[in-house]
Amino acid sequence: MGEGGTPLIRLVNSNSILGVREVYVKFDGANPTGSFKDRGMTVAISIAKYIGVGIVACASTGNTSASMSAYASRAGIKPLIVLPKGRIARGKLVQAILHGAEIVLVKGGFDDALKVIIEASRRGLVYPLNSINPWRIEGQKTVAYEIVDEIGVPDWIVLPVGNAGNISAVWKGLVELKRAGLIDRLPRLVGVQASGAAPLVEMFRRGYRILKPVDNPETIATAIRIGKPVNWVRALRAVRESRGLFIDVSDNDIIGAQKILARHEGIGVEPASAAAIAGVAKLRKEGIIDRDERVVAIATGHALKDPDIILNHYNVRVHEASSIDNALSLIRKITLLNNS
Repeated sequence: MGEGGTPLIRLVNSNSILGVREVYVKFDGANPTGSFKDRGMTVAISIAKYIGVGIVACASTGNTSASMSAYASRAGIKPLIVLPKGRIARGKLVQAILHGAEIVLVKGGFDDALKVIIEASRRGLVYPLNSINPWRIEGQKTVAYEIVDEIGVPDWIVLPVGNAGNISAVWKGLVELKRAGLIDRLPRLVGVQASGAAPLVEMFRRGYRILKPVDNPETIATAIRIGKPVNWVRALRAVRESRGLFIDVSDNDIIGAQKILARHEGIGVEPASAAAIAGVAKLRKEGIIDRDERVVAIATGHALKDPDIILNHYNVRVHEASSIDNALSLIRKITLLNNS
C-alpha cells in the first residue's frame, strides 16, 4: 500500500534546543496506517497469504494491531487482536475496528496479551504476527536502507524501544549493507525507553546477563509500555555491537520533546516517537553525543495515534465568540498580543 520511502526531515529550528547541529527525523508516521509497523507487516502478511493462513493474530499496544488489521483485510485474511483492557490509545483501537478485526480484551498489560498469542499459536489456532515472526524484522530493516541511501551513514541512530524488534531490525539492515560492501562503517545505536518501562536500560546499566522484567510498566507512551520485550537478546546484541547504549527518559521529557517537534518543526509524532528526540537531548546534555555529529531519530508513529495525550497534557487556547463582531474583536487582541 505504498509503505516505506518515508520522509527524512532535517530539523531547522530546534537544533539550538537539542544542542546538536545536524539532526534528522525519519518520519515513519507517514506510512499507510501511521506507523513503522507497516514495513514489516506487508512482508509478513504476504508470507501468510502465500502459505494459506486463514486467520492472523497479534498482541498489541495499538500500532501492530492497526497495521495487521489493514494489511490482513487487503489480503483477504481475517485479523484477530488481543489487547490489554483499557491500555490502548483510542486512535489505534479505532483503526483496528475500522478494518474489521476480531478483538479479545485481557486483563493486565501487553505482556499478558502476548502470552495469549504465543499459546494460541502453539496450539495451531492462529498465525502470530508480533515481532517474534522473523518476516516482520525483514520488512522493518528497510528503514536502515533508506537512511543510508539518502544521507550516508550517520554517527548515531536513536529510536524508541518497546518490544525491541525495531532496533534489532535496524541493526540487521545496517550489518547487511556493510557485508555487501555498500557502506564502510556503522553508526552507533541508542534505544530509548520510558523511565516507567525500562527493563533494557536497567539490564544494560547494571550489566545483567538476563533480563529482569518490569511487572507493571507505566508511561504515557503506550507504544513502548512493555515490561518484557521478547526481542531483548537481539536488541542487546545490536546495542553492544554498535558501541551504543540504552537510556531512559521521563514522561515529562517525552511531552516536552513532542512539543518541540510540533511547535518548532511542524512534525506531529506520538509520545513513543518523541522519546527518541528526548533521548537525543539527554545524550547531548550528558556529553555522549557531540555537537557536530550527525544524528537520526526514528519517529515511529503519527501524532494522531494518541490524541488523548495531546488533549490531556497541552494547554488549549480556545476563545469563544458570541458574534461575528466579537470574533473579530478577539482576533484583533490576539494579533496585537502576538505582535507585541
